[in-house]
Amino acid sequence: MPTPDTHPRSAPFAGRRIRAALVGIGAIGRGSHLPALARLAEEGETELVAAVDIDATAVEEFSRANGIPHAYTDLERMLREQRPDLVTICTPPTLHRDQSIAALRAGAWVWCEKPPVPTLADYDAVEAEEGGDGGPYASIVFQHRFGSGTRHVRRLLAGGAVGRPLVAHCQTTWYRDTAYYAVPWRGRWDTEGGGPAMGHGIHQMDLLLDLLGPWSEVRAMAGRLVHDVETEDVSTALVRFESGAMATVVNSVLSPHEVSRIRVDCERATVELTHLYGHSNADWRITPAPGVPGEEAAAWQDFGADVPSSHLEQLRELVASMRAGERPRSSGADGRTSLELIAALYKSAFTDTTVRAGEIGPGDPFHSAMHGGVPGWAPVAAVSQEVSA
Repeated sequence: MPTPDTHPRSAPFAGRRIRAALVGIGAIGRGSHLPALARLAEEGETELVAAVDIDATAVEEFSRANGIPHAYTDLERMLREQRPDLVTICTPPTLHRDQSIAALRAGAWVWCEKPPVPTLADYDAVEAEEGGDGGPYASIVFQHRFGSGTRHVRRLLAGGAVGRPLVAHCQTTWYRDTAYYAVPWRGRWDTEGGGPAMGHGIHQMDLLLDLLGPWSEVRAMAGRLVHDVETEDVSTALVRFESGAMATVVNSVLSPHEVSRIRVDCERATVELTHLYGHSNADWRITPAPGVPGEEAAAWQDFGADVPSSHLEQLRELVASMRAGERPRSSGADGRTSLELIAALYKSAFTDTTVRAGEIGPGDPFHSAMHGGVPGWAPVAAVSQEVSA
């Protein structure tokens, strides 16, 4: 595992702003990463020193309009010349592996949009390039984990206040029409990495895992019910956790009434989150079980100051981790667990088996491709290669 030498790791970033570079200036880069970086710049934490995009005219205009001093079309050149401390990656998933590795080798920490990479093999390759103690590390954008609501509920669950989690439901039921899938790269394994489980439901599943801890096994189904795509357009799964809790998971792009929902029934309360693309304190509800003292139940409703889930809140914590030289949440094994659950969901659905945590490793076809080379799900070319091998 290489240890980059471009930045000293003693007292990391002490007394100075963290130099950040934005890679990819599409909707997510402009709409979420740029405002978060700008806010932390106002607070004296960061400075955005460069932007990178394949469209030279667009990135130059974008940089000029947002006061970014350097515009590039070549990531490697930007890394050499600007030596950023942090690289935020907002490009299509197929580029994430190589761009993350390039940034890590240059000594920069990485904050990469979901899905982080198309396969577990790619994730493991990126993790292998991380530095030793003190970083640099690569983390995934899982902004739903962050904010006051999640923080409060996590404390209640971890401290046992609401009792042991027993039954859970995780729902990402959204709607995408045929025009959405007319974009050539959508609905394909090689460019999206998967269907709604990978590209849409990953946020809710990650939040469920963040609240309930490690999963142990999954049994799933997937289907193409409407859209003419390579991937699924709906999936359902039963998940058992190491704690013994059991959950149902539904990921869909066929649902006109769109909602994102998590519900956890514990021994002493039901905890519910209902929202769409982001949540605040008002989106959470805690219902005490009969017999819970009123004062105690009332205390559970105190979420504190409202801090909505957002890219800003995750970036704020990431910058704090950088300054402390500590591995951030949503990186390493902590980031991998959600991707592993998705791979297990696909393997279970496509092979009609129960899949257990830890079983998908090198040599397993679902380690190197989310479709696992299964006929009827894998692209024809991939199936032909599998047969030839």
